[in-house]
Amino acid sequence: MQETVETVNREYIVWENGKMTERKKTSLVNKTNTQLNRREFIAGTGAAALSFTVMKPELVRGAAANSKIKLGLIGCGHRGVWLTNLLQKHGGYEIASVADYFQDRVDKCGDRCKVPPSRRYTGLSGYKKLLEDKLDAVAVITPPYFRPEQAAAAVEAGCHVYAAKPVAVDVPGSYSIAASAKKAAAKKLCFIVDFQTRADKFYCEAVKRVHNGAIGTIAFGESTYHCNRLSSDVKPGDSEPEARLRNWVFDKKLSGDIITEQNIHTLDVASWIMNKPPLYAFGTGGRKVRVDVGDCWDHFALLFQYADNVGITFTSRQFNGHDTKPDGIRNRMFGDKGVLEAQYGGQVIIRGKNFYRGGKSPAIYKDSVIINLAMFHKDITESRYDNSTVAPSVRSNLVTILGRTAAYQKRLVSWEEIVHSKETYVADLKGLKA
Repeated sequence: MQETVETVNREYIVWENGKMTERKKTSLVNKTNTQLNRREFIAGTGAAALSFTVMKPELVRGAAANSKIKLGLIGCGHRGVWLTNLLQKHGGYEIASVADYFQDRVDKCGDRCKVPPSRRYTGLSGYKKLLEDKLDAVAVITPPYFRPEQAAAAVEAGCHVYAAKPVAVDVPGSYSIAASAKKAAAKKLCFIVDFQTRADKFYCEAVKRVHNGAIGTIAFGESTYHCNRLSSDVKPGDSEPEARLRNWVFDKKLSGDIITEQNIHTLDVASWIMNKPPLYAFGTGGRKVRVDVGDCWDHFALLFQYADNVGITFTSRQFNGHDTKPDGIRNRMFGDKGVLEAQYGGQVIIRGKNFYRGGKSPAIYKDSVIINLAMFHKDITESRYDNSTVAPSVRSNLVTILGRTAAYQKRLVSWEEIVHSKETYVADLKGLKA
């Protein structure tokens, strides 16, 4: 089985044959006194996150001193176009090429970013043509099914990679991302996975305090993601397979189902807090309310069992909750000294003996991406290739697949079984143009 690594304060833990071995010092990057770690960077980030960092000569392939990072966007859907606004506001990026299956999306994005028609690519293999444009970096914002292949091709082409979450829809795809990040580091390329909560100062400080004993011995936890149904994207003239691709978020094979594509946000926070994988999971779920589109489930209800008899219950829904509260993305962890409460976009607080008031980040969806884009730029321009966001993202991806498998098969599934899984999702792409 492939080896994956998790960077922790410039150290890493090795996962080998499904098990974590001893912590080892990383040799991927030489840390100097002037380099900031991610938490230090986040703590000092505000308006400065939007500023343009002057580049050192020859740190970016094909870029001269003080020039911008030439970036190609792979995936011009709603989030891809939204991301270009933040890239342009940062000031240190030039959106040089765009690719998407659909011509209308490529043109909308290309017009907005002033990308010439000769650098707009369509079809399933459009990203390959984009990678021939001698870019410095790419942002991979396509359906999760395609991300491992496209990220690997980008690293092979010598590009730094900014990848959306989740990184993949299956276990082999998750390991492919880990391997691409490892290869990127060896080639002196940056690879970042865009998780918002891990870039938020209140989440970072709260989790740090929990790891330092603020809530004491953890007894149990709760993890929830409750939201209304998503809207579909319908375009006249789309063939049936094109309509499926345009609405990939409702397709199990293309999205990984809601537990992987969306619920990963709350399960990642739980994984971050526990700082280790669960032992096993069991539970249920189904498709009972939203039955008119795609084949994704509309709810899950699971228990993730961790070591030391710590259970974390997880529930999610993606249909009308009729104004029930609480809603949204939430995590609670109960210990013998206190309780951590964390809501995406809402209050993050530790109650109990070691009180931490924390705060709210109502614009977390946008502000954390701004921080991540600034960090990506800083990593590139300062030649930092530890790529520390990848391993925890891979682990959280595997946690969602563990829960999904347990719910689909209605049985207890162990972590050991998942990390050795060879099951690969294969999407039927017949009828789509290459």
